[in-house]
Amino acid sequence: MKRTDYIGWDEYFMGIAMFSAQRSKDNNTQVGACIVNDEHKIVAVGYNGMPIGCDDDDMPWEREGDTLLDTKYPYVCHAELNAILNRNSANLKGCTLYVTLFPCNECAKAIIQSGIKKVVYKSNKYADSESTKASAMLLGKCGVECAEYKPSSKKIVLDL
Repeated sequence: MKRTDYIGWDEYFMGIAMFSAQRSKDNNTQVGACIVNDEHKIVAVGYNGMPIGCDDDDMPWEREGDTLLDTKYPYVCHAELNAILNRNSANLKGCTLYVTLFPCNECAKAIIQSGIKKVVYKSNKYADSESTKASAMLLGKCGVECAEYKPSSKKIVLDL
């Protein structure tokens, strides 16, 4: 008889996104993303971090500073964008993006342009921000389905 307590696809792919988020060096928010095609194959992963070639130790990680240039915001690449840019498939059309935080409006544009058709998100803690409201409006108008991740009742334990 086969096991019946195995995890489902949503748990698996959100787990990959959550694990990827642990690579982030951001001291406030760690975000991970996993893009999956319709055959349940992972075609990309990403996390929020500095662009390739930027020494993480030389870049600001603060949320506030004297100017915008003294903060992380103009420099950090979001997990969704990193996953889209790092894909191992030429085409993301029809794929599903699993992400630990609802995408901002800039990432929403990249999601739409890449052809991703579904976003499964774990948290929407910035739901009241204008960026998130704009993102939700863009994704909705362009036919990208958004769904909050609902974990199953099965307890997932990782022994690393």
